[in-house]
Amino acid sequence: MASIQLKERLQAAEDWILSNPNPPQKWPWTWLYKTGRSVYALVRDLISGQLTLHAMSLVYTTLLSIVPLLALSFSVLKALGVHQKMEPFLFQFFEPMGPQGIEIAEQILGFVDNIKVGVLGSVGLAMLVYTVVSLVQKIERSFNMIWRVPEMRSMAQRFSNYLSVIMVGPLLMVSAVGATATLLSSEVVQSVMSIEPFGSLIVLVSRLTPFLLVVAAFTFVYIFIPNTRVKFRYAFIAGLVAGISWQAAGMLFASFVAGSAKYAAIYSGFAVGIILLIWIYMNWMILLLGASLSYYMQNPGSVAKKRNVQMAPELQERVGLAVMWMVAQPFSRGEPAPQQESLEHELRVPGEVTRKVSDKLIRAGILSLAGRNGDQLVPGRALDLITVGSVLQTVRRDEDRVVDRLPASALPAHLMSSATDREEVSFAELLRNEDGNGPV
Repeated sequence: MASIQLKERLQAAEDWILSNPNPPQKWPWTWLYKTGRSVYALVRDLISGQLTLHAMSLVYTTLLSIVPLLALSFSVLKALGVHQKMEPFLFQFFEPMGPQGIEIAEQILGFVDNIKVGVLGSVGLAMLVYTVVSLVQKIERSFNMIWRVPEMRSMAQRFSNYLSVIMVGPLLMVSAVGATATLLSSEVVQSVMSIEPFGSLIVLVSRLTPFLLVVAAFTFVYIFIPNTRVKFRYAFIAGLVAGISWQAAGMLFASFVAGSAKYAAIYSGFAVGIILLIWIYMNWMILLLGASLSYYMQNPGSVAKKRNVQMAPELQERVGLAVMWMVAQPFSRGEPAPQQESLEHELRVPGEVTRKVSDKLIRAGILSLAGRNGDQLVPGRALDLITVGSVLQTVRRDEDRVVDRLPASALPAHLMSSATDREEVSFAELLRNEDGNGPV
């Protein structure tokens, strides 16, 4: 009886979180309500196991790619003779592991120093670059799963974007550290520091600089990695939460390592490897949970929806026609092109559905991406050439082309002819005969 009552209370609480018709309207209750919804969604994703699987996969890839990644990242810094300034960041990452973590960092730096790019040859260099790109590609795949983005970047974009960030990113971090140190040592700042409370404030900012760089790195990853547009304010909030979580996890993990003498007695020399795996796994979980937080803050309607949506063919057809109509209308009037995100909110269907349908239309050349950020949709050809039938045919298309492998005699002729008169109508004609209602 008690278990039944508890289950009913939990169900009532879940209904209140997901589908409350009268959410709080006053601060701070509105903020608490939205925060509770986001926390519920994060816990739900964590329990579902998807984030766990991706984090474990990234741990394995990290062990294979960490030395090549650092070798490429340090290559530009080595040429400028400032690669020593990046070493404190690596030691800071392994610091929660205690003295063993420092040893691991030193060994990794030794491996990086021993890599001679000129000795590798073309094949070895290609494998080095491929290993690094595959790591970032797997990170993008995990982020796209979180953001419900079905398509990844093209191969050319992966190599150009990934390698530019990997090689230039550390240089920017070193420049930021150097600029901060130069600024703090300037005569103007030194004179200001003698005046209170400015002196205490400057000292506090200087101590917080490593933490702020971590938050900036998280924010940049949340904006850059997903193959979709992420708003800066949500990426920054998620980066701030992830940065605080990372610092807290480091302190907790350091205390865990300090009291893990029994693990060394049980696993002997393997204890270091096990502790390293756990620490890397925790870092990836923090990164992925931060990405999920930014997604739910930018798409609050997704909190109440399941991850795996069963998409009926009728729903996909109606969404395809609705998306095409909502793109064709402003285009014919000379108005600004709509954003993909605004269409999702207006249609009030899961983002997985609209993204899958719009991606089919984009690949077929019916829609095209436009705008400064590449997140606006415009017709891919003249509206006279886009018919209702062409949209429906594109949406119905089997991506695996299973039907195309069937012999011609497998289906009766009358089932093969599915075109109707209505499907031959172009969107230009629909717009000319517009009576205020869309085609869906």
